[in-house]
Amino acid sequence: MFIDSHAHLDDNRFDADRDLLIRDLKTNGIDIVVNIGADLESSINSVELSKRHENIYASVGIHPHSADEMNDNTLRKIRELAQNEKVVAIGEIGLDYYYDNSPRDIQRECFKQQLELAKEVNLPVVIHSREASQETFDIIQEAQDVRLRGVMHCYSGSVEMAEEYINKLGFYISIGGPVTFKNSRIVKEVVKSIPLDKLLIETDCPYLTPEPYRGKRNEPMFVKYTALEIAKLREITVEQLAEATSRNAKALFNIE
Repeated sequence: MFIDSHAHLDDNRFDADRDLLIRDLKTNGIDIVVNIGADLESSINSVELSKRHENIYASVGIHPHSADEMNDNTLRKIRELAQNEKVVAIGEIGLDYYYDNSPRDIQRECFKQQLELAKEVNLPVVIHSREASQETFDIIQEAQDVRLRGVMHCYSGSVEMAEEYINKLGFYISIGGPVTFKNSRIVKEVVKSIPLDKLLIETDCPYLTPEPYRGKRNEPMFVKYTALEIAKLREITVEQLAEATSRNAKALFNIE
């Protein structure tokens, strides 16, 4: 049984079959899904989804794409949502300098505010970082104290930076569908090099569908293709990988 540590089942691409898909999760080898907020609306929807389904947990937060919608009222509402017993993280938060959908100074401030919120409510963070690897690390390190813990979502950085996140910040590294792509040499090297007790797996569905379904809508059940590739790279069984990554996800998100 796998834990999909990062999904967006509230996305409208699941409107036609969401409840059916969630009902069949266990049949398809998925024990738990952590559904991730990306703005205020999706954070609210994520919490509502977790309330309706025992095997769905939620995170709440403002993605860097939506950083320019952050204000005192938004932050207050995210704080309120975080009090729900099925909210297990603040996220996804971070920096995205690839699309730059929000001005970079606003992204930085939004990120910093939510790191402080995570410490305040004692929840881990789910970090998005694209084309901003060093600055993301620096901001987290500056905010770091014993309360700040988290995961680098769908990691695509270097082996060296992954080791920095693990050794200096104590973070986990989450790997998604791109590890199955032919041109994913660096991600494959990361998978082979990092400690197994710091590894999570995810789909980021409906995005980043792994081979052999690349180009189609991603779903939690497709996490097994990511797992198969990682198990092959690490030369362990997929059962060993499922056990380790599920244990890690439960530890990070404090899921019993």
